[in-house]
Amino acid sequence: MSEEQFESRLDLQHIQEKISQIKEEIGKVVIGQQQLVDLMIVALLSDGHVLIEGVPGIAKTLTSKLMAKTLNVDFSRIQFTPDLMPSDVIGTSIFNMKAGEFEYKKGPIFSNIVLIDEINRAPAKTQAALFEVMEEYQVTMDGVTYPMDLPFLVLATQNPVDQEGTYRLPEAQLDRFIFKAIVDYPSQEDELKLLTNVNTKQKHDDVKVLQEIVSREEVAEFRSTVHQIHVEEKLLSYITSIVAETRNNSSLFLGASPRASIALLKASKALAIINGRDFVTPEDIKFLVKPVLRHRIILTPEREMEGKTTDEIIDMIVNKIEVPR
Repeated sequence: MSEEQFESRLDLQHIQEKISQIKEEIGKVVIGQQQLVDLMIVALLSDGHVLIEGVPGIAKTLTSKLMAKTLNVDFSRIQFTPDLMPSDVIGTSIFNMKAGEFEYKKGPIFSNIVLIDEINRAPAKTQAALFEVMEEYQVTMDGVTYPMDLPFLVLATQNPVDQEGTYRLPEAQLDRFIFKAIVDYPSQEDELKLLTNVNTKQKHDDVKVLQEIVSREEVAEFRSTVHQIHVEEKLLSYITSIVAETRNNSSLFLGASPRASIALLKASKALAIINGRDFVTPEDIKFLVKPVLRHRIILTPEREMEGKTTDEIIDMIVNKIEVPR
């Protein structure tokens, strides 16, 4: 092992310790959901947003809130409802009688970690208010651009789109999320642990006493380290082969965009850090391919009628492409 590699691994040790502490803090309140927490941490390191889908009552919002509380950054929560207006999210211009001019009053989107609860409960015009800020990290109001403070991370929860009172997110909006995490019911074992915890506690104040583990400066440092992770040329070809196949697959009406390739690359480098490596492996890519692609592709009507899912098609695509070694 070279000296340069050894120094890099020393740096990764510090990051791993912080990540372990984050998981430990969240684990004090939430039982299970390890994969969701891992995806949130990967998104934080790779500068991406996360869409979390699942039925009500399985700790989507709670896990997102706990993740934010372990970071020493500003946090805001926006509850999306059918009557929510774009100005309720990004802010609006208000006439100042004393100054005799309009002034911009910033909305709750101006924060570091933004939890958007039930994002698909709001209509399309409110969802569209997030387009610019999620992609360009800025809000333009009355011709003036207001940049966001970094880090800026959106954690959005949504109910399954077939539930009553939901509005399907447009493809352009979905493409701005680095991951779509599917949260299922906990196992019977995890649910038993949950009930045991609830039954033995007099007060449920764990959320308030969670420690802040990582500062905004450390987040910037960790993200800088992600760029230094090594990716072999054959793995870049592996990523492009997977994404290109989504555009040529007969089971898909819409394939993934180049943004998906970039997301898969950045996320794989962040996952390598979490796993204590300064290089990406094919296993990193295979672990992340579903969260990265499932919301960026659309099945053909024939496959939908057959009951196929995007995850099943992704499995077929990955299995037919040779894994580089």
